[in-house]
This record gives sequence, structure tokens and C-alpha cells, in this order.
Amino acid sequence: MSSNIIKEGKFSYVEAGEGQPIIVLHGLMGALSNFDGVLNYFPNKGYKILIPELPIYKLPLLKTNVKNISKFLKEFMIYKNIDNAILLGNSLGGHIALYFTKLNLKNVSGLVLAGSSGLYEKSLGDTYPKRGNYEYIKKKTEEVFYDPKIATKEVVDEVFSSVNDRSRVIKTLAIAKSAIRHNMAKDLPKMDIPVCLIWGKNDSVTPPEVAEDFERLLPDANLYWIDKCGHAPMMEHPDEFNKILENWLKERKL
Repeated sequence: MSSNIIKEGKFSYVEAGEGQPIIVLHGLMGALSNFDGVLNYFPNKGYKILIPELPIYKLPLLKTNVKNISKFLKEFMIYKNIDNAILLGNSLGGHIALYFTKLNLKNVSGLVLAGSSGLYEKSLGDTYPKRGNYEYIKKKTEEVFYDPKIATKEVVDEVFSSVNDRSRVIKTLAIAKSAIRHNMAKDLPKMDIPVCLIWGKNDSVTPPEVAEDFERLLPDANLYWIDKCGHAPMMEHPDEFNKILENWLKERKL
């Protein structure tokens, strides 16, 4: 994946396919490769997949928040000359998608949320005191998934380097506080666009009741469960995730 990253000015992104744009938004500790399943599948189905690197660790500390990352998404869409897109977000990426939609409803034709923050999530913040302990970080990373084997050494190494970089830790805490501040509960009823919620039944970060609250508060949402699955369904069960999403896109004529 990294070898395919396009770098143009302030933007680094992956792009594949032609057709209706789907912009994929990664989470706080999420690498672009978490979405390899989506990237390899949907360009063959008439969609253009774009996965921008979000500037979570590149913005000045005072600008490290949900609002400014949402502004970055707007700039990216203008740069790519995209007036209307489907937004697909996991974890913090879902929250960015929701905040963007709140301000730019006319530019969003549909939302796909998987383990999205925005209502409630368990923070990694309280785990930082032990950040030097690799085994502890490994255990915490494994807990994000139903199957701990999904937390490969590469995945754990990425998280470990993030939590041992002081600047990243401070910015991670800033974005976590911003996520709590920008609770979306009051905004969701106004988002009258099709929303696909794909949730792991065993998600311990944004538990199943969070998905049920999203379904209840959004005017036009469909909720789909994936069994034996944690916080990142597109990584743990990529084939099932893609099938659910493809069927939903067909049903909604998106």
C-alpha cells in the first residue's frame, strides 16, 4: 500500500478506480492498509476509492481537533474536484465523516460508519503511563480485535511507536478530548441521508449499544452486525464487510 501513496502538495493519498467516489477515513491509530480489502474490491464495482492520510499528527497542537481535520477533508475534496462523495469512516474516521456531514450535508450522498466514535468510545488515554511496556501495548492492541491474531507485529509496532512519541501522545490526547467535546447526538437527527452502520458484535471500544444509538438517532440508517468481530470489521472480516456494503450500495442506488 505505502508504495502506491500519491503525494501532491499537502495531500498524501491512495486512489483506485473510476466512478462514484468513496472517501475512506482512517482512525486514530489506523494505517491506510487497514482498508486494503475495500481498496482491492470496490474499484472493480464502479467506484473510485480515495484514502487520504489525515493530518492527525501534522497539525499544530491547538488545531489538532475534529473540526480542523474535517476542514482538511473539505480541502481534499475541493483539490480532487469532488462535489459529492460517500464517506466511509472507522473509529475517529467515522466521527470526522459525521462532523463534515453536519457542516456540508449537500456534499455527502451517503455515510458508512464502522465502530465510529461521535457518541461514546473508550479512550486509550488512561493506558499511557505504561507506554514503554511493549507487552502491555500488544495486549491493549489485541483487545481492539475479537481475534488477537489480527494485531500483527506490524500493527503493534505502529501503535507502540505512536505511544512512545511524546508529540504524538499529546496530539492523541488532544484529539480524544476534542472527540468528547464534539458529541454528535444532537446533530444526528438532522442528517437525513442514507447511512450504513457495519458493527462488530464484540466491539469493546464502541460497544454494540453505541451502534443501536446511532441507528435510533439517524433518520435513515441501516444497521448490520458482524459476528466474532471487534472494532475494525473491515480488517477482521473484509469479505463480509465488502458484501454487506456492496448490497447496501445497490439497495440504496448509490
